[in-house]
Amino acid sequence: MIEYIDIPGIPGKALKICSDLSFKTMSPIQFFSTNGHPQGVDFKAALLMGQAPDKGLFMPEKIPTIPRKLIDEFPKMSYPEIAREVISPYLGHLVPDRDLREMLQDAYNYEVPVERAYDEKYVLRLDRGPTCSFKDFAARAMGRLIQYFLKQEGRSILILTATSGDTGSAVAHAFFGLDNVKVVVLFPEKEVTDRQRRQMTTLGSNIFPLAVEGKFDDCQALVKQAFVDPELSQLNLSSANSINIGRLLPQAVYYFYARSRVAAPDQKVIFSVPSGNFGDLMGGLLAMKMGLPVKRFVVATNENDEFPRFMQTGLYEPIRPSKNCISNAMNVGHPSNLARLFSLYGGQMDEIGRVNRQPDLSAMRQDLYAVSITDEETRRTIKEAFSQHKVLLEPHGAVAWAGLMRYLQRCGDWRGCISLETADPAKFPDEIVRATGINPPLPPAMARLDELEESFEKMDGEYASLKAFLRRFF
Repeated sequence: MIEYIDIPGIPGKALKICSDLSFKTMSPIQFFSTNGHPQGVDFKAALLMGQAPDKGLFMPEKIPTIPRKLIDEFPKMSYPEIAREVISPYLGHLVPDRDLREMLQDAYNYEVPVERAYDEKYVLRLDRGPTCSFKDFAARAMGRLIQYFLKQEGRSILILTATSGDTGSAVAHAFFGLDNVKVVVLFPEKEVTDRQRRQMTTLGSNIFPLAVEGKFDDCQALVKQAFVDPELSQLNLSSANSINIGRLLPQAVYYFYARSRVAAPDQKVIFSVPSGNFGDLMGGLLAMKMGLPVKRFVVATNENDEFPRFMQTGLYEPIRPSKNCISNAMNVGHPSNLARLFSLYGGQMDEIGRVNRQPDLSAMRQDLYAVSITDEETRRTIKEAFSQHKVLLEPHGAVAWAGLMRYLQRCGDWRGCISLETADPAKFPDEIVRATGINPPLPPAMARLDELEESFEKMDGEYASLKAFLRRFF
């Protein structure tokens, strides 16, 4: 049986949720632009292009569901094995199974703890990768897939990406040292921590960081403009932040993994997701559409509350400029992935945040509980989580935990809740010391950062400046 959900703006196309048990034998899934470009592409093309030609974001034409019997086997599987089951249906025959298994085994060679806080309330720690951020999960898989396809074609690309904190370092490390990939990372000069910056600026080689005078939204707008500039077409530009569909599919995996470690076979769980550019949430929603038993998602933002306000009023108003909060990776005034979120619920939003067709708001409210958390609440949550449960959270994880606590207070208790912790607390030592009185231990991956020499350039927020910089790569 196949269920159809209209995708607005894509004439004659529909989002298909395929519940055929033989989903692995389906023909390759096509990906279409949220802005309505009529041409579909396979995963390989969508991955290497990064952004659709009309500035839209790629979405799958159909979402395969994983049979419940297979999901019930996930507790016996390792993280790379679950990743293979989740990602492979989207690839079709583009990557042989043996090659995919090897890539995922190599990408996920670190632990993924699910830490119990109290009762059946858990923290999913996504901070054990090489850059101590949840971005490692997507960047490492995406990096290996891009390298695989580039070798097939014997060509090179220039990855242009914007970061609000952790994406830049994860992408930089995933592609560091590859001779057929160069990476240009734009970050807001005054809105990343010293350690976040150093993870990008101490590598050198094929990594080129740019400190931009402005906000993350400014960085993101510059990247999107470069992608549609015909004068830069010979650079073979691609993206590696969450506008790239190659980032979202790997992020669906850890939702399946986390539930498999804490829930009974028929138990639905609640996930609380710290949300900035909404790529993390979109990974969870894809997982739910693929068959993951989810009760609800708590969508926890910081004081950039454009989405919680939309969920209350039905009116979407981007925040420009975005507010500067201590959960800096979430300082996003217009999340790019809202275009995908709206598409999933029958709406259509363009790249600047203009809503051309309203999504099904009642369905969104059934699946999503949106909440905005202030910096004061974030700091109080860091303190209380540590004093009450001995759980050490950094600001982004604290936003998610505070959002979950508010949901449980207002909507009632629920068995099986998982809150996402997205970075190592050592990235935010000042805030942790301030809230708890302890200095978070440095993980080995960050221990030598302060000793390494930095190398990066500064740039104003004008597109002409970015274009001049990129021309060096001609």
